[in-house]
Parts: sequence; C-alpha cells; structure tokens
Amino acid sequence: MDNFLIITNREKDKDLRLTKIIESYIHKAGKNSYLSQISTVTDNSLLKDIINRIECAIVLGGDGTIIQTANDLMAYNIPILGVNLGTVGFLAEIEEHHVEEALDSLFDDSYNVENRLMIQGEIIHYTQKPYDSGDNIHNALNDIVIARKGSSRIISLGIYVNDQLIDDFRGDGVIISTPTGSTAYNLSAGGPIVISRANVMVITPICPHSLSPRSIVVSGDDHIKVAVRKSKKTQEAEAFASFDGNKEIDLSTNDIISINKAQYDTKLIKLNNSGIYEVLRSKLGNNLD
Repeated sequence: MDNFLIITNREKDKDLRLTKIIESYIHKAGKNSYLSQISTVTDNSLLKDIINRIECAIVLGGDGTIIQTANDLMAYNIPILGVNLGTVGFLAEIEEHHVEEALDSLFDDSYNVENRLMIQGEIIHYTQKPYDSGDNIHNALNDIVIARKGSSRIISLGIYVNDQLIDDFRGDGVIISTPTGSTAYNLSAGGPIVISRANVMVITPICPHSLSPRSIVVSGDDHIKVAVRKSKKTQEAEAFASFDGNKEIDLSTNDIISINKAQYDTKLIKLNNSGIYEVLRSKLGNNLD
C-alpha cells in the first residue's frame, strides 16, 4: 500500500499528536497520506479529489468513528484499519503502541481483509404516500433499532421474515443486528454473540412483556419487516428507528421498517491472527468467565 486516508476523531486526539506521528511515519517511508479535515468524510471535498488513489483508510478513534467511516466509505471498496483511542474498541484492530508495526505490515502488504455484512433499512411511513424512498433508506454496520420513544408506554411490534409473521410482541423495542453488532446493544439485551464472518442477522427483543423472550437468527439473505402496531385501541404508537445509534427517525402506528442485506460490505483490515474468541475474552474480560 502506498496511499492512505487518515480520519481522526478530534475529541480523541485533540492535538493530533498520534495523527502527526502516523503522517510522519508514512512520509518517511516514501508513501502518501491525506488527512481528512473533519472526523467524518461525508461531503468532504478532499475525498472527491483523491478517492481513486486511496488504498486504505486509517481511522483513529473508537468504534463510533469506525462505524461512521464505514458508512461514508461503503460504496468505495476501501479497507479500514482502526486505531483504538476509545474504550472497548471491538472494531479497532490495533492499539496506539502498535501503530508503527501495523504501518510496516501495510507497506509490505502483509495483512488480510475481512468483509463485514452491512444491513439496509427502509422506512415506509403509512401516512406518507407517495414518498421519496431514497430519503428513507439508511445503512448500518452494527444494528437497526426500533424502540419506544422517551417515556412513552411499551410498543407493539410485528416481526416478519420473508413476509411470514414470526412474532407479535409488546415491549421496549427490537434490535436487528449484524454479526459485527452482535457484541454491542444486542449482547446487552441478552442476544447471542455471532462470529463476525457469518452471513446472518439477529433479531433480539428489548425488554419484551413475555415469559419466554428469545432472539432469532436468520440468514443474511432473508428479508425482515418490522411493523409498528397500536398498543391499545385508543393509543397511537410513539417509537423511533435508529441506525448504528444515529439518524433517529420518528415512527407512528402502521409504519413499516423493511430490512435487507446492504449492497456493500465493510472491509476491515486484520493484522494479527487472534481468533474471535480471544478477542472477545480480551475485550469483555471476566464477562466470559
């Protein structure tokens, strides 16, 4: 690799100390680096000028910064190397003290690329016909969450897979997770951990009003539909959909969220041979004991 885009979370590396170290190391090796002037690359004029030259995006920050970069770059087929400046950092491949060693591996093309499934959700508002579907379609690397809004009462949801009703339940909401997102909100809600390379989606209810709550694992090629029901005859649902914790969109009774595998994967660079279980143990610690 010879050409690198550097994306830094300015809150995590405020004085750009580590960013400058990486830039200097790349330049001393006779390679090229381009520093994004903001923490994301959406609508960044720099990206438009250099996109065809970039071979790797080096992202300094936590999982949130990497997820945002994944959404920004998903259509460009650019692999991402995460440098962990956050807390847990499931998506970041390296820690700060291994930066130069990691760069040497990139220079020598000594790395692997892991494809991570992304999902796409389309919001279909019952009262908005016709509507511009393009403004209602969003992607996610971790998860799509449909949940009750604020302090409202529990909501009623219908869950369909390939147009077959799987469950009708009342609760705080539901998480539709990718394998990457299975260690995030899904895990906190009692959902299963899924190997990152698996082609599946996980449906996990949030605080369901049920004696037997269960997650459901479906194929990544399946079509999931979540329908917002009325909780009571006199009560309109107050809910929202969020994509990777961002882009919250209000939902009302009879709105539908249609979820499929996204057109593109996220490509994450892997430099070490640590297995998924070793990574989970190191990140979650005693939670797996």
